[in-house]
Amino acid sequence: MQGKVYLVPTVLSEDEIALQTIPAYVLDAVKDCKVFFVENEKTARRFLKKLWREMVIDNYSWYAIHKAEEEVKGRFIQHLNAGDNIGIISEAGCPGVADPGQLLVEAAQQQGAVVNPLVGPSSILLALMASGMNGQNFQFCGYLPIDNQARRKALRELEAESSKKNCTQIFIETPYRNNQLVKDVLESCRNETRFCIAVDITATTESIITKSVAEWKKKQAADIHKRPAIFLLKSA
Repeated sequence: MQGKVYLVPTVLSEDEIALQTIPAYVLDAVKDCKVFFVENEKTARRFLKKLWREMVIDNYSWYAIHKAEEEVKGRFIQHLNAGDNIGIISEAGCPGVADPGQLLVEAAQQQGAVVNPLVGPSSILLALMASGMNGQNFQFCGYLPIDNQARRKALRELEAESSKKNCTQIFIETPYRNNQLVKDVLESCRNETRFCIAVDITATTESIITKSVAEWKKKQAADIHKRPAIFLLKSA
């Protein structure tokens, strides 16, 4: 009998309070698994031990999703066809969304396996909910270009598309480049465009603030260097 695949949500923050965002039924799914495919084995093990203190980590098989992807995909299919229930865990939030776990979910669908997505925190949706921006029409753009000029060009294009389609643009950045991204937004976008900075979502230090670009220019934005953040932009 073929195994099932559980998409196991994890916390967005190491803050202890963040564990409250994980529904109780996630633990039942974890207990039903024999194998885990994870984005980061160290943080995944730590998360599961917090969720289930009695868990004996070494009783389970562990695979890092990023290592030799074709080989890992082959192992995944082998376990699935051997009847092993599998848990997929990303580094933060929900597997398969802005996450390499999508490749394994695709393989599971091709094998005709049952895929169970479990409810948990998603920084994309939580930030959108709290931003006050258009939740009827939005798109997640992932990472913007690293090059300064290319990033500013991309921001102007996102702003123009937001205006044309009346949609909210959502994007992320590597935490150590957060401050530079904020600077580029304020220097590239129109004053009336709304810009939301969402930081440390689900942690005690959470901050989700939406202001116009003009208002952000007047207000000294907080230093968000190396803090997990997500950004939203909506043209007027």
